[in-house]
Amino acid sequence: MEITLNHTIIPAHDHVASAKFYERIFAFTFVKEWGHFAVVKVSSTLTLDFQTKDVFSSIHYAFKVNDEQFDQIFSRIKEDHIKYGSEPYNLDNAKINHKYGGRGVYFKDPNGHVLEIITADYIIDEPSS
Repeated sequence: MEITLNHTIIPAHDHVASAKFYERIFAFTFVKEWGHFAVVKVSSTLTLDFQTKDVFSSIHYAFKVNDEQFDQIFSRIKEDHIKYGSEPYNLDNAKINHKYGGRGVYFKDPNGHVLEIITADYIIDEPSS
């Protein structure tokens, strides 16, 4: 059986507001508040479970999307006047990148987490045996 990621907990200043942000930008499905989590369905096998915390470090989340999804998400980023950039260290140059024959862009969520959407996988050489 292939191992898949089932869920991950994302710290947030406001768990429901954060879940609603991801629902709006990515068109994920807000499932419900479940205990102290706000759950967003990303795919048939993955949820993001937002949890309100006072203090946390910024985390990077990268999402692979197809070209149509990229256009839709990128349109919502621009509609919401979210700063974006072509590199994780240049989040506000208002450019996208074209790495590995695809497109990519970085931006921050309201909690300071760095989000990335890409249309092509990074080419990573596997170690030789």
